Amino acid sequence: MISKITGILNKAEEEDARIQVGAFEYQVLVTELVRRQIQDRVGQEISLHTLHFFEGNPVQQGRMIPRLLGFLHESDMSFFELICTVDGIGVRKAIRVIAMPVNQIADAIQRSDTKWLTTLPGIGPAMAEKIVAGLRKKVATFALAHGGLKAISGGPDTGNDKIFADVFNALMALGLGPSEARLRIDKLIASGKVPASVEEAINAVFKGS
Repeated sequence: MISKITGILNKAEEEDARIQVGAFEYQVLVTELVRRQIQDRVGQEISLHTLHFFEGNPVQQGRMIPRLLGFLHESDMSFFELICTVDGIGVRKAIRVIAMPVNQIADAIQRSDTKWLTTLPGIGPAMAEKIVAGLRKKVATFALAHGGLKAISGGPDTGNDKIFADVFNALMALGLGPSEARLRIDKLIASGKVPASVEEAINAVFKGS
């Protein structure tokens, strides 16, 4: 199974990217968010984390077509898999839904902001309520991952992203609310300190409080 693909971006179409790897050109479906992020990188090398799925209707003896779906960050891919667990959101709909940064979508879900969620393609009031009901307690780490380190660095996933996500969960376990936990981590990031471990980060968070 292909879990990551690296090659030259030949085209960035409305729903897919064409990536040249040696003698082969791969068609990789992408969300609107990813399309906007890569559209200016035609002719350059890019790497996408990938998911596989089959498209078609075997019940009606239709043809099952294997597809690749690509993401710039593994955390975005994990969020995609999570949102697909909501009843009524399949792969194709989820591709359209993720038209905004994942941290913003996750934050809206966490705040139960159904009005904001209805601004996403294909999401009406009823579906927004369903998303909040199903995912509100599951998206805190996603809101942190992009709202914290990546929002400042603008770079790809790093080991520090995992540390800050673990710190967030640890602070929640210690009784802090999501907003307070994010605020403390944002202050730590703004200080320029780069913790080598979760323990070091926790100590720095409380030392600066």
